[in-house]
Amino acid sequence: MRELSLNVMDVAQNSVRADAHLVTVTVTESDKNDSLTISIADDGCGMTEEQVNQVIDPFFTTRTTRKVGLGVPLFKLSAEQTGGSFSIESEVGKGTCTTASYVKSHVDMTPLGDINSTISILIRCNPDIDFVFTHQTDIGSFTLDTRELREVLEGVPLDSPDVLEWIAQFLEENTQIIYGGAES
Repeated sequence: MRELSLNVMDVAQNSVRADAHLVTVTVTESDKNDSLTISIADDGCGMTEEQVNQVIDPFFTTRTTRKVGLGVPLFKLSAEQTGGSFSIESEVGKGTCTTASYVKSHVDMTPLGDINSTISILIRCNPDIDFVFTHQTDIGSFTLDTRELREVLEGVPLDSPDVLEWIAQFLEENTQIIYGGAES
């Protein structure tokens, strides 16, 4: 994939298909450590060790609409080709955590892409699932937690236009701050 945010979308959609009620996406960037780590965790149905091994095989998929599943194998490859690492930890009945770590300065580093739009789309398309998105850099961090939004909104759906616009603005403003482009 051309952007890592598309890998995040793919893995998060796997979480949705695994009946997750909560999906946590964490992006940690450090220029000081020359690293980028992306973690997607869920409380879905989880997988056995055999299923975890199958999921990283590009010729395996549980989907009936195609014969191959390239999302997770490409995510793994993108991390490993930079000298980074990839892991999937899963427990049946408890959920799954997928983590990809990258060496940012490596010539094969794929751009993060528009992670804010990815998170916004995930919320818009799955308004009944809770998402916690944390983005951290050397400068700072922020978190968007839809559980907190639901409390404040008192029944207003997350996919209503005004809420989606607020989410997009929140993500953009806070991203500017953690990249040093705006005052906090």
